[in-house]
Amino acid sequence: MLCIRLAACAAVMINLSGLVLSATPAAAAPWRADEGNTRGWMLMSPQERIEHQGRVRGFTDYTACEAYRAEHHALMVQRARERGLDLPHGGRDFCDHLKSGRD
Repeated sequence: MLCIRLAACAAVMINLSGLVLSATPAAAAPWRADEGNTRGWMLMSPQERIEHQGRVRGFTDYTACEAYRAEHHALMVQRARERGLDLPHGGRDFCDHLKSGRD
């Protein structure tokens, strides 16, 4: 009988730990580039998307991040013009979280 109770308790603990892990907020996960948060997503190759995401995740300095953001935006504007497309406006500045460390 003790074995059954221990097994039942273990099963409950495993299920609860699964619920806790799945309830982790998305904000705690690393930033992921996608068509909803990356201007020019549709103008980038899959490899460029991966590289862009890696670069953005790696910034620790606001000035360097902002320089890359401006360069990337200019490239996407150029590609959009070449294809006769309008680049969507707005969106979140992915460098914003680094502003607090700015001198």
